Amino acid sequence: QVQLVESGGGSVQAGGSLRLSCAASGRTFRNYAMAWFRPAPGKEREFVVVISWSGGSTFYAESVKGRFTISRDNAKNMVYLQMNSLKPEDTAVYYCAAAATIATRSQQYTYWGQGTQVTVSS
Repeated sequence: QVQLVESGGGSVQAGGSLRLSCAASGRTFRNYAMAWFRPAPGKEREFVVVISWSGGSTFYAESVKGRFTISRDNAKNMVYLQMNSLKPEDTAVYYCAAAATIATRSQQYTYWGQGTQVTVSS
């Protein structure tokens, strides 16, 4: 069992930065790939980025590649999403999720946080 709690959302102007955090509880945190999703038109949740259990592998959606960076600290049970060069289209609720393996489909994720709002104004 893994419980996830996101934080760090807020309002920024276009071009600004935010750092999201996801705190996980449960001894098995380090066994899970961790990802960030956000809602998108026509989709329940759009894949943003995923990191492997070890942190050695990452995969980004094209829309955020070069602007967002995911990292994790297994000793602290934390996952981070550094978001730079934010655009108005990045405005969304961002959800942290855990899966048994690296995946890009939301259906493959077992555990979800409650989300944190990111608003980017032009």
